[in-house]
Amino acid sequence: MKKTVSIIGSGFASLAAACYLARDGYEVEIFEKNKTIGGRARQLKKEGFTFDIGPTWYWMPDVFERFFADFGKTPADFYELEKLNPAYKVFFGKEDSITIEDTLEKIYKAFETEEAGSAAKLERFIDEALDNYNIAIKDLVYRPGVSPLELVTPATAKKLGSFFSTISKEVRKEFKNPKLIQILEFPVLFLGAKASNTPAFYSFMNYADFGLGTWHPKGGMYKVIEGMEQLARSLGVKINTSAPAEKIFVKNNTATGILVNGERIKSDYILSGADYHHTETLLPKDNRQYPESYWEKKTFAPSSLLFYVGFDKKLANITHHSLFFDTDFEKHARAIYDEAKWPEDPLFYASFPSVTDASAAPKGKETGIFLIPLAPDVEDSEEIREKYFQKIISRFEEITQQKVIDHILFRESFCVLDFKKEYNSYKGNAYGLANTLFQTAFLRPKLKSRKVHNLFFTGQLTVPGPGVPPSLISGKLVAGLIQNSKK
Repeated sequence: MKKTVSIIGSGFASLAAACYLARDGYEVEIFEKNKTIGGRARQLKKEGFTFDIGPTWYWMPDVFERFFADFGKTPADFYELEKLNPAYKVFFGKEDSITIEDTLEKIYKAFETEEAGSAAKLERFIDEALDNYNIAIKDLVYRPGVSPLELVTPATAKKLGSFFSTISKEVRKEFKNPKLIQILEFPVLFLGAKASNTPAFYSFMNYADFGLGTWHPKGGMYKVIEGMEQLARSLGVKINTSAPAEKIFVKNNTATGILVNGERIKSDYILSGADYHHTETLLPKDNRQYPESYWEKKTFAPSSLLFYVGFDKKLANITHHSLFFDTDFEKHARAIYDEAKWPEDPLFYASFPSVTDASAAPKGKETGIFLIPLAPDVEDSEEIREKYFQKIISRFEEITQQKVIDHILFRESFCVLDFKKEYNSYKGNAYGLANTLFQTAFLRPKLKSRKVHNLFFTGQLTVPGPGVPPSLISGKLVAGLIQNSKK
């Protein structure tokens, strides 16, 4: 008989793991608490507008290609990709912006225009970032974080210094222009920590940004989820929605099943792609690996205040992805990581997928997604959300030189309380556990429970870390551990 695996959650990591396990002969069933699959990568459809609720950036296309190739497929079998040009635009104020285009040569030129001599410096920086990318993404991140020795290779031995320096230090050694510094420090926000706390080795994110470019799946990031669902179902995976896991049954320190909507589901293995902290609360206290004090001491990636806005007209002076860095970058970072409070003058991100993708909005209209990074667990109320929307929309109007407030058809918001309610997210974090030096690889929460046999975890709070590509990799890693556990 086939061994059975019950998977809690249906995000990128869970779907990836389900595909690998089903391919290798397991009977796999997914249980998703929400009405639709995708975890944080769900979609909002309203009045002809389509919004990705969660991830909106498609970076590291090679990781997606590698995932689908493991099943004899390509991304093109499931969705259509377009490389964005420009990749994104960074606004520093009215008539003050830098556009990041779709090739390194164009980006070198943009840097040189801003600061003489910076093109050559950037070229050297990107060469180093590419070297790190080849070590990290093609090798290290596909290791399961079981032992410190996983990080010890001839290649990493040569890079030892970059694990103990920081992105911030390395960038500032070469670049003095504050705008260029902010652009180079921006990608590590995807890792969930300040550049001053992120090891310099993670400059591979700059290669992901500049070297590999920014892409868009036609129809939105949810098309990737739908493609993975199609693949999973073709492999025999069963998927249940509106099916919250309420308890994990343990007998003789071995996971034996889960309780879903009052029904006991027996299983040989339990794999949770849900929030790690929440998953452990489904266990008897003696079977939990990490006490509350463990989670309290961890550095979490930010939460977010998001707005999904339908505009009744096409907007001017916008790109698919835009960053608004017209306020103090460091001050906002301190509010998130050091002070855990609402920023007074937040930086924000805006995405207008309808600039690229006609399917995102009705003809002649615009789909807008606005995001403010926040400290986890800050106070959240409708009044605060309204206050911050007015803050950013007034700045947006001034910087892009247009009136939009009277052209809003509707607006939905999503913040800390929603992350807790929809995803059982610890402190309402949006991106998981930050990749700081002491929260990297084997120092992250384990893929395999050390207290309960046949219980496993996957996703952004475990190995390798936050982000969509790492989640795909996490699914592959945990599937490998489950396969090895029966040998």
